[in-house]
This record gives sequence, structure tokens and C-alpha cells, in this order.
Amino acid sequence: MPRIKQLLAEGKVVRGFAVGQLFSPKLIEIVGEHGGFDALWLDAEHAGLSMRDVELAVMAARGYALDHFVRLPATDYASVMRPLEAGAGGLMFSMVRSAEEAEKAVRWAKFWPRGERGLNGGNRDGRYGLDPLADYMARVNSELFLGVQIETAEALESVAEIAAVPDVDLLFVGPSDLSQVLGVPGQFEHPRCLAAIERLARACADAGKPWGVFSRGPEYAQRMRELGCKLFILASDLQAVHGGLRLAREKNPGFFG
Repeated sequence: MPRIKQLLAEGKVVRGFAVGQLFSPKLIEIVGEHGGFDALWLDAEHAGLSMRDVELAVMAARGYALDHFVRLPATDYASVMRPLEAGAGGLMFSMVRSAEEAEKAVRWAKFWPRGERGLNGGNRDGRYGLDPLADYMARVNSELFLGVQIETAEALESVAEIAAVPDVDLLFVGPSDLSQVLGVPGQFEHPRCLAAIERLARACADAGKPWGVFSRGPEYAQRMRELGCKLFILASDLQAVHGGLRLAREKNPGFFG
């Protein structure tokens, strides 16, 4: 399985598909059958995916060599540990406000000596106890992908410090929330939004970290790519369904008023 961290370390673009409101293991299989995507974004923040959903998503994604990460709501230690033990390849932390909060999130997700995650190798990520504990800990600490969303005014102010936190693998900007905190909701290419993204891009470049974005369309994605963006969420379950329904209406105009 090509891992997100590996692709980013090689300077490659990571293409993601977001799954949330319309979650189904079969949907993930369909995405896998089409090909072209490197990773799945599993939305436990706005769609409220359960741990059972995460487990089913992980099993479906592995069948198509799709790496995957779970976007968490503002969270606590237990909420970090459980999707990892369910087999999630990484986590995206929302509503982070400071480097201190980012550091805490990393420590919750990583084992000793970097972190303080509770040790239980009997779950999916430890191959149900088949991996020796030392090997399991070293593998998880090495492979686990951790992203931090920059979407609050405090995070934007502290973006350079957050980017510098060791083992934060990527900063991610959500255009919707960013536009809101900047006072221009929905105006994704407003000068304030673009200036904030450029600030984030500079902070990541200085820290040697990649960054990502939820694409708003091909022209927006290309503009972000020119700024150095490496991880793009290019499509989602809702977009796929809306697009398919619109296409059906366009191809059969005589049947729709």
C-alpha cells in the first residue's frame, strides 16, 4: 500500500476522496475499482462515523491499497486511540488552536518514546497480537500519518509554531472554515483567504512540511498546487452523487421538467 507519508516524503501529490454522509463499504469499493485515488478521508467530525464504520472502511480500503485517515472532532485521548486500534492509517485533528494542542495530539497518538498512547497490541493495528510489542510500537510510530487543520483564528496566528511541532506530518486548510473566521464566509478566493493560505504555505515551507486543501474545483486546485499544496481532497461521496444525478438529468432532458 502506498502510504500517504511515503508519497509526501517523495514530493508527490496525494489525491484523496472524502467519505462521510453517504458512508458504505461498497462505496469505498467502487472508488477503489475506479482507481486514481491514493487515500480516503473518513469524516468523523461532521458525519459522525462510528468505530464500526471506521473498521468497515479500513477493511474495504485495504482491499484496494488505499491509505486512509480519520478526521476527528475537537477531541480527547480516547477518541484518538480508538480509530487507531480499529486500523486507521492516520488522523486529522480539527479545531486545533495552538502548538501546545498539536503537541498533545501527537503524544496521544504515538507510543513511547515520542508519546504516551496506551499499549495494547491485540487490536487490528497490532495484527491481533501477532506483532511483537516492540515491533508494533516502532511500526506505528514510523508509519502513522498525523495532520492538523488550520481553521481557527488562533491556529492561523500560530501557524508557524504548529508547523514546527515534530511528527505533525501535514497542515490542512479547510476553505469553508477559514473563510468564516476571516469574516468572508464562502468567498474562498477572497484576498483575505488567499493571503492566509499563502501564510500557511510559507510556514510549511520554512518547517519542511507539506500541506493540503479540500479542493473547490479545478482552477482552485491548480492555484493551490502552484502555492505548493501536496494533498488534495478532490472529490467526496456527496459530490459524486450530485454529479451523477445532474448528469442523468442532462442526458435525458425529455424526462425532466
